[in-house]
Amino acid sequence: MNILAQLDGVELVPLKPDLPFGAEVRGLNREHLEDQAVRSAVNALLVQAGVIYFRGEDTHEMQLEISKCIGELEHFPYPETWVENHPELVEIKYFPDNGTCYEVDGECLGGWVPWHTDLIYTDAINRGGVLRPKQLSQHGGKTGFLDQILAYERLPEELRHRIADLHVVYSPDINLANSRFAGFRQVRFIRGARSFNEIIKRVYQRPLVLHPLVYVQKESGRKVLNFSPGFAQGIYELGGPEGEALLTEVASYCASEDYAYYHAWQPGDMVLWDNWRVLHCATGIPVDEERVMYRTTISGDYKLGRRLRWETGELEKIEI
Repeated sequence: MNILAQLDGVELVPLKPDLPFGAEVRGLNREHLEDQAVRSAVNALLVQAGVIYFRGEDTHEMQLEISKCIGELEHFPYPETWVENHPELVEIKYFPDNGTCYEVDGECLGGWVPWHTDLIYTDAINRGGVLRPKQLSQHGGKTGFLDQILAYERLPEELRHRIADLHVVYSPDINLANSRFAGFRQVRFIRGARSFNEIIKRVYQRPLVLHPLVYVQKESGRKVLNFSPGFAQGIYELGGPEGEALLTEVASYCASEDYAYYHAWQPGDMVLWDNWRVLHCATGIPVDEERVMYRTTISGDYKLGRRLRWETGELEKIEI
């Protein structure tokens, strides 16, 4: 039994009845986290569950300490998003006069983001993050999570064989209307936030990268369907329509809404997720409302990403 369930005032329960991933921890505070055994138990629970929802202490300090149970913190690569005096925190915000919005299936949504892995467009994917609300909208604003270990288990054997040794190419293009595999929806870019407009100017200053379509979680030996629909461009070994058709088929498994958990935020919530295993998305809010979230970036590298050299199409060698 995880020792979190044995702490005074702490309760460990399933994230949702009949959901085969995720856990909820109620009542954990910074005093508990002074014990290294408790910090290790948080780490072990993340490996087991993929997503942990915390109800309890709601401060910058608690958000940072939970994050440090998993690894060191790093600064997100875009300074425009940093929280003042807390560069280890990213501010994800939408305001009617300063926010990125898209038309999704005919509906205008602020802060909408399709299924994706954070920093998948870099060669070193961060380990995870903790998300916490500062200001919530009155409508919408849910965050979705999907477990990619379970997604791999749902794949037909024939499809597992076809994708076993393939790699996906990813672009740093943050205009998500350009995402080719980000769900079976019609998406049109409306406008960008001020930070978006500054970041997108540097889109060609970052190289394309690729990551394996399948990898093995080292702690458990379980295989992960390592595909981020957002930011994906195609298959490295199989370019063109054939590769795109294959990724579209894979996306139908990894982004299946039937297996998703959508978190309806309340003040005081914090959610930690394993970014090497779990996809997430933001459902967006009405364009006349406001929403502000804080997120950490937990450092890590699973050592499988590669940068693609523009001039030769070769891969940079990375020491492992």
